[in-house]
Amino acid sequence: MKNYQVGLGYRRDISEEIMSLAPGTIDFIELAPENWMNIGGQWKKDLKAAAEKYPMTVHGLSLSIGSPDELDIPFLKQVKAFLDEYNIDIYSEHLSYSKCDNAHLYDLLPIPFRKDAVKHIVKRIQQVQDILERELVLENVSYYSAIAPEMDEVDFINAILEESNCGMLLDVNNIYVNAFNHKYDIDDFIHRLNLQRTRYIHIAGHEKVSDTLIIDTHGQAIIDPVYEILEKVIDKTKPVPVLLERDFNFPQFDELIGEIKQIRSIINKVEA
Repeated sequence: MKNYQVGLGYRRDISEEIMSLAPGTIDFIELAPENWMNIGGQWKKDLKAAAEKYPMTVHGLSLSIGSPDELDIPFLKQVKAFLDEYNIDIYSEHLSYSKCDNAHLYDLLPIPFRKDAVKHIVKRIQQVQDILERELVLENVSYYSAIAPEMDEVDFINAILEESNCGMLLDVNNIYVNAFNHKYDIDDFIHRLNLQRTRYIHIAGHEKVSDTLIIDTHGQAIIDPVYEILEKVIDKTKPVPVLLERDFNFPQFDELIGEIKQIRSIINKVEA
């Protein structure tokens, strides 16, 4: 995959529209491996057709890198087989946890910003990378309550990146959501974050539910302040793939393509 390519999440609701796009409209697609690894029938055929038309990245949901439970080794081996089958280089996940005492919580919960959590996660990242034989790329997640923190979010992320030597999926909408909800300065966060570890960028929409709370939904249009964050980080990172992330509440497909064009215009502006 070449630098600064722009992609779109491959979702069943819009799969036909994605496959009918003219060449060059998007450069790659992203999907959640859990939704496709063991699928058969027509969807398997559709997946193979999509893989023939577009390079793919994957963004996982079930790794639970921050969990106190042991890593699910059989699951990771399934992921590796899927990555190998479709020649996928980028496997990204969330810097969060979603499983405890073998109970799947079906949500991405925040990890305490603590030194012992850093050590725990770094060890697990190394295990994952050894099994997958690839760099793990972790996303800065949205969160709504900081649990017993010893450090702030940016120091926590930086410590994990530096000690594990993993990559970062930089979600610019999550920067906006967290800055709004926790009242921190976006420019200071970007300045302090180790952007040299960025391997991949997500941009998405969110829902403002009150004057003091934004929820990261991936179900709304991207707002201008989030585009502005994208412009700021692109100016400070090495060229990486950029993904428009939309999971539900799909508008007319032309509106999504309009957002793709807006992302490209920002990239072109920075590169000019």
